Amino acid sequence: MFASSAAVSPEGKGRPRRARQLAMMCAAMACAFAAVTASAAPSVYPTGVTRYEPARAWNGYVVFSGQDGKTHLIDMNGNEVRQWPHVGFPPVLLDPALAGGKRGNILLQLANAPGAAAGNGLGNKAIGELDWNGQVVWQWGQGAQDAYASATVQSSAAPDGGVKQHHDWRRLPNGNTLVLANQVHPVAGFKAEQVLDDVIYEVTPKGDVAWKWVASEHLEEFGFSPAALKLVRAAEPRNGAKALDYLHVNNMSVVGPNKWYDQGDTRFHPDNVLINSREANFIVIIDKKTGKVVWNLGPDYPAIGATNVPRPVDQIIGLHDAHVIPQGLPGAGNLLVFDNQGEAGYPKVSPGMFPHSRVLEIDPVTK
Repeated sequence: MFASSAAVSPEGKGRPRRARQLAMMCAAMACAFAAVTASAAPSVYPTGVTRYEPARAWNGYVVFSGQDGKTHLIDMNGNEVRQWPHVGFPPVLLDPALAGGKRGNILLQLANAPGAAAGNGLGNKAIGELDWNGQVVWQWGQGAQDAYASATVQSSAAPDGGVKQHHDWRRLPNGNTLVLANQVHPVAGFKAEQVLDDVIYEVTPKGDVAWKWVASEHLEEFGFSPAALKLVRAAEPRNGAKALDYLHVNNMSVVGPNKWYDQGDTRFHPDNVLINSREANFIVIIDKKTGKVVWNLGPDYPAIGATNVPRPVDQIIGLHDAHVIPQGLPGAGNLLVFDNQGEAGYPKVSPGMFPHSRVLEIDPVTK
C-alpha cells in the first residue's frame, strides 16, 4: 500500500517521508474503520465480474432478476445495459421472430399478492411482456388490468385467482405463450388435504386458455412403480407447508425440430412439451395433441457406476433444465440435463459417495 506513497498531494510536500507514510496509513485505517462501522455489506470481496476470458466464453449478455425487485441485462464485463422494474421467474428475453420483429422484449412477472416475495410462484398474480423501454405490450392475470390498463394492451383474469407462474415459460411460434404454473387443490387418493400441483397453460394474445395440462391427471403415466405410487399418495407436506409439493416441476421446454421426428419417431414431435420433476427424478415428453406422456426417463435408475462415456444412464437426482439440444448445435437431438445430485425420489435416494452436481448428455432413443 505504500509502494506509491511518493505520489502525495501538494499539502504533503516538505514533510519527512516517514511522517507522510504514517499520515497516509492512519488516514487509510480511519477510512476502513468508518466503512466497516457504517455498513456490514458487502461482506464478500471482490464483487462484480472478477475474471473474463473472451477466448473461452460465450460472448453475449446475461439477464437476471435481483433481490432489488428488478431485472438487469449486463454485458460480459458486468456493465448494466438495460433494467426493467419487475422480476421474472425466470426473466425470458424473446427472440425477435417471436415478438413481431421487436428486439429486447422480455417476459416478466407484473404483479404479486401483498406480502409475497418477488419471483414467488404461489404469490404471482400477473405476467406480461415488456418492450425494451419498459412499456407493457401484453399481460395476463389477476390484478394486471388495474395496474397496467391501457387502450392498446389486452388483459384478462387468470384462473385460480392468479397466474401462479413459476420456473419456466415460453413464447410459441403461433404467438401464444406456454406458462408453467402451480394449482393448489385437493386430489383424490392423496393423503394430503391440499396438493401443490403443476399445471401448464397455453395462453393466446387475447388471454384465452387454448390448452391446459394438469400433472396429477397423468400420475400413472410418469413411470412410477405400484410401490412408488403408494409413497407418492401417502406423502405429506414438509417444512410447515400447507400443500404437498409432490413433483416440483422446475423446467418446461418445447421439444423443437429434431432428427428423431424427421426419422419418423412421433414421440419427438416438435410441438410436444418436455418437463422434469425435481422431487420425483423423472423427465417426460407430453404429446401436445392428446396430453398423454409418450416418453419418459426415470424415475428409477441403476446406481452410479463407472465414469467413462458413453455408458448407460445411471442415478439422476434433483434434476433441472432438461431440454433437447437444438438443431445446428453439437449433439443436436440429444437430451441435456443438469443433475443436481440432491436428495429426492419415492423412496428417497441420496447421492451416497457421489455428492457432486453434473451435466449429462443423453441419447433419448437408446437412453
